[in-house]
Amino acid sequence: MTDLHWLAATCLMVAFFWLPYVLNRMGVLGILGAMGNPDPNDKPLSKWAARARAAHNNATENLALFAPLILIANALALSGTMTLLMAQLFFAARLVHFVVYTAGIPVARTLAFAAGWIATLGVAGVILGFLS
Repeated sequence: MTDLHWLAATCLMVAFFWLPYVLNRMGVLGILGAMGNPDPNDKPLSKWAARARAAHNNATENLALFAPLILIANALALSGTMTLLMAQLFFAARLVHFVVYTAGIPVARTLAFAAGWIATLGVAGVILGFLS
């Protein structure tokens, strides 16, 4: 698989991160309530579901930084072993981050976030000529 394949896998994975907290929202508010617009007076989600929602938002924000870098590396024909490794690391880091954030494990969450950040910096380093 290439770095583009891992990027696509990461996008697909992040696309499903909404599912757990929406299922919790359905459990809390019922199906029709979950389909309505969020209201400050709604019953709150379970704590784990609120963390899952935050983890999903975080994954989306970080993917918005990582994805263009992989695309730029490919457009500049700089894709290779390093970008592949960084794409694999980013995928694993975001998966672990979502799981441990949802579970409420703070130190592991920070370490997983840092691994994803390092992957982002790694691809930027390839583009800027600091890494090969």
